[in-house]
Amino acid sequence: MKKTLLSMAALLAGLALFAQNKGGISAEMLAEISSGANATPADIAIRNALNAAPMATLAATTESFATPDTHFSDEVKTKGRTDQKSSGRCWLFTGLNVLRAKMIQEYDLGAFTFSQNYLFFYDQLEKANLFLQAIIDTRNLPLDDRKVDWLFEHPIGDGGQFTGISNLVMKYGLVPSDAMPETFSANNTSAMRSQLNTYLRECGLRLREAKPKELQGMKKEMLGKVYRVLTLCLGTPPTEFTWARYDSKGNFVSENTYTPLSFYQEFVGKDLENNYIMVMNNPTLPYGKVYEIEYDRHVYDGQNWVYINLPIDRIKEMAIASIKDNTAMYFSCDVGKFLDRKRGIADLKNFDYESLLGLHQGMDKKERILTHASGSTHAMTLIAVDIKDGKPVKWMVENSWGATSGYHGNIIMTDEWFDNYMFRLVVEKQYVPTDIMAMMDQKPTLLPAWDPMFAPEE
Repeated sequence: MKKTLLSMAALLAGLALFAQNKGGISAEMLAEISSGANATPADIAIRNALNAAPMATLAATTESFATPDTHFSDEVKTKGRTDQKSSGRCWLFTGLNVLRAKMIQEYDLGAFTFSQNYLFFYDQLEKANLFLQAIIDTRNLPLDDRKVDWLFEHPIGDGGQFTGISNLVMKYGLVPSDAMPETFSANNTSAMRSQLNTYLRECGLRLREAKPKELQGMKKEMLGKVYRVLTLCLGTPPTEFTWARYDSKGNFVSENTYTPLSFYQEFVGKDLENNYIMVMNNPTLPYGKVYEIEYDRHVYDGQNWVYINLPIDRIKEMAIASIKDNTAMYFSCDVGKFLDRKRGIADLKNFDYESLLGLHQGMDKKERILTHASGSTHAMTLIAVDIKDGKPVKWMVENSWGATSGYHGNIIMTDEWFDNYMFRLVVEKQYVPTDIMAMMDQKPTLLPAWDPMFAPEE
């Protein structure tokens, strides 16, 4: 006991040394803030429980144990569920899932998938070029300039969004999954990403030091080394392949030899860069305006992500029209918030952390974005809505975490959750009302790369 009192006295004496500096934790302040942590029987019970079980398990509400309502009034017909494994390629899986759903319907296929690994190879190569060329473009700015600093912080990564799909597919085409299957490094990207990031950062420094006439030659040599690493980790992309087509009943239809571009042109054929618009619900910016985020693209000679910022009800209007016409959409959200991963239910009533920890959380969507408490983190394929009395009550997305995750590989979201944590939607122009299409005539407001909405889906 005496030793404990001496230790506390020493602590208080140490705190007294800092008391003269306003803003520090003084002995008096420590005494006041610690007084609320008295070991009541309830606190002891909570502490014991938190030492033995995950916080989410203890915060789960009685509502979260109810059998979920899995009926949907309108649902896009899809087949098969994909799995991005330990990679941040959700944007890629989602975009390709949107395209494959249409191909399956149009050609009466079975559970068909495009090769995610094929496009990922070129995504990584293009991102490396985007970084290196951006370093060349900004080489006259100081190293501590915010744009230059941001570039060195984000040389290359797995994440992205729909412009990556449109630019990459239009440039490199598509191949079936068996023409370039997944590899260990495609499913587990961290080691490859770490090595490439370190290499590219050093390349960036060398480019900033080089003479102007040397820059493009150096960049080409650097990209050659990146290409070699990608072939070692992901394989060599096919330039030609043979594909046998079977219908949904397993009957042979045809067999032909294709290039990736001819395969895309025959079985997809849409101008992906002009057939879709991207919309956002971001209450931190005025609605009805068009925005563009600098460097929010995958290809240097491609397009930055351009979006119309809209109230959530206008976004729902287009989403419902698309689903009713059996057309899936690229969708992104803050997936981790109030998600019961086991059941695949996203509902604000799933967890009650306030009662468990005594911490009130009352920020609205705008405040969460401004404080970085929420943002777009994951892309999925929007495939269903349940409408009752003319209003949506819940939604469903096809996920890319495998067929056994969530609800048969899907996540069901309440409409209230949709309002709070949905961010992006990519929709075909045929489902866009005339007044919204007219907004695209605006000159986009350019936002910096560090805008909160840049955060790529993973």
